[in-house]
Amino acid sequence: MDELSERYGGLLAGAYDCVDRIVLNAYFPLGHNPGGFRTWWRRLHHDGDEHLDNTHLMRMAGRFSRRVRGFAKAHGIPVIDCRRGERKHLIAEEYLATHSVGPGVFLILVARAPASVWEVVRSASGVIGNIAKKTAYVNHYSFHIMDPEWGHLTIKLSGHPPFGAQVILNGHGWVALKASKQGIGFTKEGNCFTAVADPQALAQVADTLSQQATVGRLRQVCDRWIYSACLCFGLDADAQARTGFRYDYSVYQAEYSRNLLFRSGGQMDRVFSTVVDRTRARLDVPMLRTLFGAKKRPGLGGTRDLSPRLAVVIETPRWDLTLFKVHFGRLTLKGYTKGEHVLRFEAVVHNTKQLGCGRAIEKFPEIVTRLQGMAERFCTTLDCVDTGFLPDGTLEALPLPSRIGATRVGGIDLNNPRIRATLAAVLALSVAPGGFTVADLAAKVQAMGGQTGYTIRQAAYDLRKLRGKDLIVKPGRSRRYQVPPPAARTIAGLLTLRDQVIGPILAGVRSPRLGRKPAHWTAIDRDYETLRIGMQTLFHDLGITASSAAA
Repeated sequence: MDELSERYGGLLAGAYDCVDRIVLNAYFPLGHNPGGFRTWWRRLHHDGDEHLDNTHLMRMAGRFSRRVRGFAKAHGIPVIDCRRGERKHLIAEEYLATHSVGPGVFLILVARAPASVWEVVRSASGVIGNIAKKTAYVNHYSFHIMDPEWGHLTIKLSGHPPFGAQVILNGHGWVALKASKQGIGFTKEGNCFTAVADPQALAQVADTLSQQATVGRLRQVCDRWIYSACLCFGLDADAQARTGFRYDYSVYQAEYSRNLLFRSGGQMDRVFSTVVDRTRARLDVPMLRTLFGAKKRPGLGGTRDLSPRLAVVIETPRWDLTLFKVHFGRLTLKGYTKGEHVLRFEAVVHNTKQLGCGRAIEKFPEIVTRLQGMAERFCTTLDCVDTGFLPDGTLEALPLPSRIGATRVGGIDLNNPRIRATLAAVLALSVAPGGFTVADLAAKVQAMGGQTGYTIRQAAYDLRKLRGKDLIVKPGRSRRYQVPPPAARTIAGLLTLRDQVIGPILAGVRSPRLGRKPAHWTAIDRDYETLRIGMQTLFHDLGITASSAAA
């Protein structure tokens, strides 16, 4: 359990972790290299490749389209041609909201998207000179299917050989059906359980998706539909068997969520608003973006999305949806409120290649384990950045020199602007899932302003100082640095004390009169004013002059 969940455990009615969105790439291994593709074509055409040319490849795609539309018309399945920028999952959700569907394909959406296709070059005499794979925009057919075990899933298939596909599932759908069979009462909104009669039993069901057996479940659901409901329009069962056309699967994207069920929605809003307000400054958030009552996201066909890498969004007028995102390459960490009582934190990998642990479907449990660690570390880091802590003797020990092995390194002077900028950058990088490098730190210090000439050599020297004080760690022989949770609390406490306590108080004491009061006072504004007045009396009794001239 992470430290944020432990801190607010008394306010929770329960909590559960769940694998959320899963995107699998389905591919025919033999069809993705020229020699293999030619071998498969000969099997399909009785050991001949005289018809292997661009014209016949295009005819296969055209036949695929005609068969799909003919099948849909015969069985009353809607086929919708989508325009650029349309969000196809919303079309499917609207259809499900107004129609009752049974197991099988209930909707087909057609849209253009990039895919791998083959281009055959023949000489003037008809001899194949080259078979080259290229990327082209072609029609993709999204088969929306209702599965008895997984609920709503989507198989997006290219109509051009080698018929590459993506299978999109949602772990919450599997958990919901499994919980219903076990008699666990719940209320589900979208892909989130907003109320649960037995949160502990639901959490146990959700945990099973992280186990090794899920690999078999994923293969079963993919094989159950991709051949009989999708590929059959390009290759019938006989052609599939004769050519040995079998898909293999790899994990392309995955999401893992940690869901905190609060008893009171008001308490949840106060907790999350406080966390967002404190951490946005300490994690280097340049601005916040707020949209009221707008569900359409800026982007294609609208205004260009110029939101910062970390933003807050209020999306719906009924229940305020606060979205808090942090991006690191193809990894995303986010927290947001869902419904009236749920606070959710998610770890998302947009391309599993970045995790460096393999992408084969057999690696799914390891991928989920890494996402779980990212989500847990994200929650803990948010709590550490939100609530700082200074151990006894910290301020006295910081300026003193220390050692890393046999090497003597200098102390940390908080009055040095460069050191403060380094500490602020380290705190901003503390949420990085895989840690950060010296170059990352140097770039962050420069990006946060104030130290434009900050070099990698200076960053390495400052990191040695921080290592000497145990404020960062360098695991093993890695070149990446991490900030342990206690160190993150200490750094947050030091920066808050220096920048938000000592600095403002001294600035306020130099001004004997406040002047015109602001129209809206926050609780912190009142605290500062009370301290300012009290410190003036203390300075007078101690005989300290706090005028601007003396400063």
